[in-house]
Amino acid sequence: MSEFTVGDDDFLLDGRPVRLLSGALHYFRVHEAQWGHRLAMLRAMGLNCVETYVPWNLHEPRPGVFRDVEALGRFLDAARRAGLWAIVRPGPYICAEWENGGLPHWVDGAARTRDARYLARVESWFRRLLPGVVDRQIGRGGPVIMVQVENEYGSYGSDAEYLARLAGLLREAGVTVPLFTSDGPEDHMLTGGSVPGVLATVNFGSGAREAFAALRRHRPSGPLMCMEFWCGWFDHWGAGHAVRDARDAARTLREILECGASVNLYMAHGGTSFAGWAGANRGGELHEGVLEPDVTSYDYDAPVDEFGAPTDKFWRFREVLAAYAEGPLPHVPPAPAALGGRAAAELTGWAPLGEVMRALGGPPGVFAVPPTFEELDVDRGLVHYEVTVPGPRQPYPLTARGLRDLAVVYVDGERAGVLTETDARLAEPVAGHARVELWVESLGRVNYGPRTGEPKGITGGLLHERQYLHGVRARGLRLDALDDVTDVVFGAPGDTTSPGLYRGTLTVRGAGDAVLELPGWTRGFVWINGFGLGRYWSAGPQRGLYVPGPVLREGANDIRVLELEEAARAAPYLRSR
Repeated sequence: MSEFTVGDDDFLLDGRPVRLLSGALHYFRVHEAQWGHRLAMLRAMGLNCVETYVPWNLHEPRPGVFRDVEALGRFLDAARRAGLWAIVRPGPYICAEWENGGLPHWVDGAARTRDARYLARVESWFRRLLPGVVDRQIGRGGPVIMVQVENEYGSYGSDAEYLARLAGLLREAGVTVPLFTSDGPEDHMLTGGSVPGVLATVNFGSGAREAFAALRRHRPSGPLMCMEFWCGWFDHWGAGHAVRDARDAARTLREILECGASVNLYMAHGGTSFAGWAGANRGGELHEGVLEPDVTSYDYDAPVDEFGAPTDKFWRFREVLAAYAEGPLPHVPPAPAALGGRAAAELTGWAPLGEVMRALGGPPGVFAVPPTFEELDVDRGLVHYEVTVPGPRQPYPLTARGLRDLAVVYVDGERAGVLTETDARLAEPVAGHARVELWVESLGRVNYGPRTGEPKGITGGLLHERQYLHGVRARGLRLDALDDVTDVVFGAPGDTTSPGLYRGTLTVRGAGDAVLELPGWTRGFVWINGFGLGRYWSAGPQRGLYVPGPVLREGANDIRVLELEEAARAAPYLRSR
């Protein structure tokens, strides 16, 4: 068996210096049937290693309830078959433009600190996760050569005891390969995020020489590595599409390698934040500003695009990396099959949101003040709030204080408006006696910065003029409850464009990778054959949703659309790229 170690200047494989040419590919953002193709694309680009995060909240949706933790092991096995080493970044926090940075919504204690309650949750999670990593370390014939401690911790905190405890948990679990940290190339980040005796790496998108000089001020020896070379970027709903010039990115990659450093392309292949798992950021220099929810596509302007196709950036990177390869690069694998032709949905059923909540929602309750999503055990999804405005009284403004993130409001059954975090007061005053309903949607929990972990829902109460309204009736609806809609009573959709759950059939001839278009629809989520494609939103910049070919089958395919504001009479349809 081989041994991978950290030397004074280089990484060593059985004592021989090696350079890591790695690329990020998140197994949870790629359909499992397509892992092999995407990994082969990394090899063909000239990489010898793949890196992945592990999202805790995906695999432990409720305390002690685990979901397919074994997926990571299967991915690592696929990496080994593809001839790639593997770097594992188990968090517990991962950022990754992922819901809550990978932390479960239910985690208690002060997250990302030495808090004993939080660490107890982490330890329980690591006990379940890490055996699949330990068994696949390079010393046991597997591909795993390094494991990360936390993630960009210096951008968040300075609890050295917490980091030391995490490193200890990894070692106690049997991780023997080198540990490492990764942080921005700034003094306070490297000071806050590094661990004595653990390799420190840096993350950046440009200025390689300056970044490595900053690292050397803190670590005079050890291999240089850019653990995240940001060769593209991600998109926010309602903003523009981010693009990085391929030639500029290739120049920076060349600069990194000319410094004698190893590199991990972030992202080599971005994939998709399926099933509503996309996170959100906060704007502003200190990440305390307006919410900026992430789109479903995680294409990232990466060298291998969302469909698995090589871009101009791929070919330019391949040219740079070829000079550092041991022998000729593998051939680029053929593209996966594409959809044979357009397929329009025939919508045959519709259920209003109230019926969906009745059938699939969590337990209803009456509360003194509006409960948060977390208090109702909702990770991704909706909360329906209902309150009575006493009367008689004259019309006054109605405000949802601390709204996170978006509410469609009805007064006495009639739609009255849409509220947001920055505009949380109804345009028209409300008189009493009145029944007010608010369907509140989370647009993604913050995944980076000081507001990671902030609660969702109506977090500051409902105000009528200056008076709080009490006796709030509330019920939550988790997105994963819609995986099985057997108990939902559907009627014929007719000509309705009302919010609710629509279902129907897509008849496919020539199944393959596709795009689902929803012309005129406003905002919601889609499932095809039970597979959650993620959120769509007319706010853009993303228009269609990527549909992996393995999700589709020849002939009839089931489609469900949860529209939260206003549907369109035009039916959704599949098209090839």
